[in-house]
Amino acid sequence: MTAEKVIQLRIQQHTYPVLIGHGLFCRENFSPYIAGRQVLLVTNATLAGLYLEEIKESLADYRCDQIILPDGESHKNLANIEQIYHQLLRQQHGRDTTMIALGGGVVGDMAGFAAATYQRGVAFLQVPTTLLAQVDAAIGGKTGVNHPLGKNMIGAFHQPEAVLINLDSLVSLPEREFNAGMAEVIKAALLADQDFFAWLIAQQQRIKARDPQILRDMIAKACQIKAEIVMQDEKEKGVRALLNLGHTFGHAIETWLNYQTWLHGEAVATGIAIAACFSLQMQWLQAKEYQSILQLLQAFDLPVHVPDKMQVHDFLRLMQHDKKVHQGKLRFILLKGVGNAVICQQFPQGVLQQAIEQHSAKNAS
Repeated sequence: MTAEKVIQLRIQQHTYPVLIGHGLFCRENFSPYIAGRQVLLVTNATLAGLYLEEIKESLADYRCDQIILPDGESHKNLANIEQIYHQLLRQQHGRDTTMIALGGGVVGDMAGFAAATYQRGVAFLQVPTTLLAQVDAAIGGKTGVNHPLGKNMIGAFHQPEAVLINLDSLVSLPEREFNAGMAEVIKAALLADQDFFAWLIAQQQRIKARDPQILRDMIAKACQIKAEIVMQDEKEKGVRALLNLGHTFGHAIETWLNYQTWLHGEAVATGIAIAACFSLQMQWLQAKEYQSILQLLQAFDLPVHVPDKMQVHDFLRLMQHDKKVHQGKLRFILLKGVGNAVICQQFPQGVLQQAIEQHSAKNAS
């Protein structure tokens, strides 16, 4: 089937589409973006059981190899990148090979990083199957792996040839995974579109019911917001940093938890809540806006308080390893109202600590 919505990303000399629709796992949607005759399909054990054979059938015209990685953020590391390299070399994949990332953000980040570095760069396609990957991780060319001292500290910018968002994959997505993806949708609205934020509040019941038309429109809008920012600043020298709303706090939470227990979107949700509180303390955000942000996050069962026993000093220590540190100083993405995100590097230290403390586990109701 053809895509119902197409968003074009134009970055320097490279243009690629984000295709959104139903029934996209077919030959006609893969072949335009595969230049050679070899393909390496990268996925995880969960997705392999759902979609691997269907996609391999769509790739019958190519020599299609595969690698199935373990599932979960804790496995996004150099050891598993080595496994991808081993499969590429063992099967004698050349520079004209195409890698296909079938899965969520973990698979996409790892396959993309392997594609960026194998023989100094080969083509790859993003086929995101989680809501979070569809609206965020698969778009924009960020790839990488985690390190015990920090999340995504090893990586590269490497744009895909295309992003295929098959909405059918959301039907089988567990509720917790779906809700985690909503954190990135809410983030997109908060940083750039007040009307979209109001629409999410109004449509939350239909979103929870996974109404196909509502999901298509919601995903397309979130993708468009990210695409417009990425096209202005591919390698995060300026405005692209806004996409990190909630992430500096969220990455600290994930690192503290050793990339276990919480999903990425759950950590981001709490990070957004802290950032909103920080913005409130700076007198940039109205109290009613702050409350509406918390209410929308909680409507999708997302946490807004930090993990039990995590303290302010844990955040301050871990955030020093964050990529947003500039000349030794922390930078945060804050809100001057819903739909208006800003980069903030000058702030009273006490306000930062107060915002974290306000969302500590002991203050959870």
